[in-house]
Amino acid sequence: MIYLVEDDANIREFVLYALTGQGYEAQGFEKPSQFFAALERQVPELVLLDLMLPEEDGLSVLKRLRAAPTTRHVPVIILSAKDTEFDKVLGLDNGADDYLPKPFGMLELFSRIRAVLRRSQSTPPPQEYCLGALRVSPARRETLVDGVSVALTPKEFEILCLFVTHPGLVLSRSQIQDQVWGMEYLGETRTVDVHIRTLRQKLGHCGELIETVRGVGYRLAAPR
Repeated sequence: MIYLVEDDANIREFVLYALTGQGYEAQGFEKPSQFFAALERQVPELVLLDLMLPEEDGLSVLKRLRAAPTTRHVPVIILSAKDTEFDKVLGLDNGADDYLPKPFGMLELFSRIRAVLRRSQSTPPPQEYCLGALRVSPARRETLVDGVSVALTPKEFEILCLFVTHPGLVLSRSQIQDQVWGMEYLGETRTVDVHIRTLRQKLGHCGELIETVRGVGYRLAAPR
């Protein structure tokens, strides 16, 4: 699945038509809010991202993708009318895998898509994290305890993914807040405590793996 975030309807429909014609499964979004809602249902293999978008700019979207445990490994190609060297460097330095200025030819776009997908598939991230009876699949957004599916909210799942991708590492409340809610979030860190409490409850006996480090934060311990 390829996700395209592009507010220009003509460009969006043309690129989607070309992608499906080449055998790719693709879905387009006009606004970042629509895109992030879709991410909660399915994580794509690749994101094509415009920079000048309504609601928030593409660089902000890119930073959020790279901050979230479930999407930090998803390759991103920026498609933008901003074509200066500074713009390209800024996009690449913020985590884009490639940068293609507009207007572009479809043959070049397909070539870059193939190259980026080859690189990403050569070093695939783990499809599933297993810690005793706990199994977490970021790609499928699935959590299992003793083989039984556990229903988590999007934020609870992001927190759990943050823990399973950093086992044993002590994470402060501020670090968890920045990674899951974003650097711009102005709420209290107490929100983190509330979410972790409900996460522990939903995980049952596996909730004990999330340990409180007094005065610092939390960490995911090894199963006993």
